[in-house]
Amino acid sequence: MAENSTYKAMTTIVGEKKNGDILFPNDFTVCGTPDAIRSGLSRMCRNGLIYRYAKGIYYIPIIDKWDGSQREPSLDTVAHRIAERDNARIIPTGIYALNRLGLSTQVQTNIVYITDGSQRLMKFGKGKCITFKHSNDLNNFAYQSKVMQLVVMALREIGEKDLTEAQLSEIKNIIENSVSKTDFNHDIALAPIWIKKLLQK
Repeated sequence: MAENSTYKAMTTIVGEKKNGDILFPNDFTVCGTPDAIRSGLSRMCRNGLIYRYAKGIYYIPIIDKWDGSQREPSLDTVAHRIAERDNARIIPTGIYALNRLGLSTQVQTNIVYITDGSQRLMKFGKGKCITFKHSNDLNNFAYQSKVMQLVVMALREIGEKDLTEAQLSEIKNIIENSVSKTDFNHDIALAPIWIKKLLQK
């Protein structure tokens, strides 16, 4: 009987979520005991209410509005929910930072973030994984503009010697269209010297 009441309470919580939302067992702690919650998660998966993304991570599928097909949330969505759960900050790095700015079309199945939280590697099958690399450099997390934050990470990935004039021009165009003067003046002071010189030209 207790399991049924736990399951009902859990389905109520799921019913209030949106398509694509990520769920963890901790989201259901008010519903019952850990064993009852585990049982409820398995039951909801069997009934198609939620799907298992990885151990301890579940999701409500995203429904395609055109053909009704279901798909799972992106790695980036999962990473941000994990960070939210762990009360940590994360910043995309590498090729994914370039991708987010539209400077690369490469599809990423291994996304790397720097974080002020715990360092770890999380694998999700089919060659997909998320890497959280701990950073003690608080300047990384002090940017007012998320775009400026991405720009700095993207430029670090490209490197000063490999940066082309076309790439620099595109980056400056992104900043001009997406970053306020106030945010730029604040954030440029946080950037590495070589990046500061390039963006202030």
